[in-house]
Amino acid sequence: MDEEYDVIVLGTGLTECILSGIMSVNGKKVLHMDRNPYYGGESSSITPLEELYKRFSLPDSPPESMGRGRDWNVDLIPKFLMANDLMGMFEKRRFRKFLVFVANFDENDPKTFEGVDPKTTTMRDVYKKFDLGQDVIDFTGHALALYRTDDYLDVPCLDTINRIKLYSESLARYGKSPYLYPLYGLGELPQGFARLSAIYGGTYMLNKPVDEIVMEGGHVIGVKSEGEVARCKQLICDPSYIPDRVRKAGQVIRVICILNHPIKNTNDANSCQIIIPQNQVNRNSDIYVCMISYAHNVAAQGKYIAIVSTTVETSEPEAEIEPALELLEPIDQKFVAISDLYEPTDDGSESQVFASRSYDATTHFETTCNDIKDIYKRMTGSDFDFENMKRKQNDVFGEDEQ
Repeated sequence: MDEEYDVIVLGTGLTECILSGIMSVNGKKVLHMDRNPYYGGESSSITPLEELYKRFSLPDSPPESMGRGRDWNVDLIPKFLMANDLMGMFEKRRFRKFLVFVANFDENDPKTFEGVDPKTTTMRDVYKKFDLGQDVIDFTGHALALYRTDDYLDVPCLDTINRIKLYSESLARYGKSPYLYPLYGLGELPQGFARLSAIYGGTYMLNKPVDEIVMEGGHVIGVKSEGEVARCKQLICDPSYIPDRVRKAGQVIRVICILNHPIKNTNDANSCQIIIPQNQVNRNSDIYVCMISYAHNVAAQGKYIAIVSTTVETSEPEAEIEPALELLEPIDQKFVAISDLYEPTDDGSESQVFASRSYDATTHFETTCNDIKDIYKRMTGSDFDFENMKRKQNDVFGEDEQ
């Protein structure tokens, strides 16, 4: 503890672990601490199943029909889910023509624009150009481009086209799905990035209480724990470590549902993601459903885990997700959690304290990746360059050992 570091990171959520790994690869001296005895923070996976029952204060233990408790790894905040086969949508002529336009589009080659100015033409006008119906627009904007509202319709279309290109290229690369999901649950991801940081000299301390964030002249200079002070130039942390520097930005409801069957009308898929666009249910926010199963080593044989989530808009959050829960019936057991969403009150430029945002209701990591890139730019003054990071790793391991 009694050393000086370039960066101290508090909390081992995925956001914090990725940034810790990036900073270590970039040659920074990093100390990473967590008050908990486990990795993951809010984004941890809970095992055994008995622990999940305790966490949600259920009076009974899991029934024998749930199988062995150790066979379960339940994500508290599900992300990186795999999509269903989309060919039925792709076969529609107008939509196929639109996707061909997107695939061929090159922002540096005006010949590919087909009368669209990416800097001035709105996405609403692009949809009109291809005569796409409302259902297809909802699907494209919310399931492919991963927007959470319809505000994108009336701004220049370049960002939306690039988002759809990313989805299409990912789908082409991986076959049935553009998404990836780790076996044994998302709790494996923070640990993976923690190992990356350690390889590059990062120091990790779990079960380490944080007594005080030490400030001097409005700048962070260290972290005090158990009578010792580790000094630093910059600090990264999740909102729980600095309640006086974050504000509440809303709430999210998540319902973990244990099923003994796949979701209806999904061709008995052992994993899927369903996004119910806001317009379909007269809401301001989409409703998300993701389902994984025993095939991913997160549940007992023949069992499925479906998680429903959305941004809370009323005083009756559980009623808001009823359209999604109806898709899952019958449900063996539900675990309901309503969490506050926090965001930093400043950009950290003066204090050099950089807080991450709470994980939102989405079942993909689009917003989390944006948060990581935003924090990195505020800390370093430059955009994150993934190719440069890969080159640095190749210099250490060689290209074939990545």
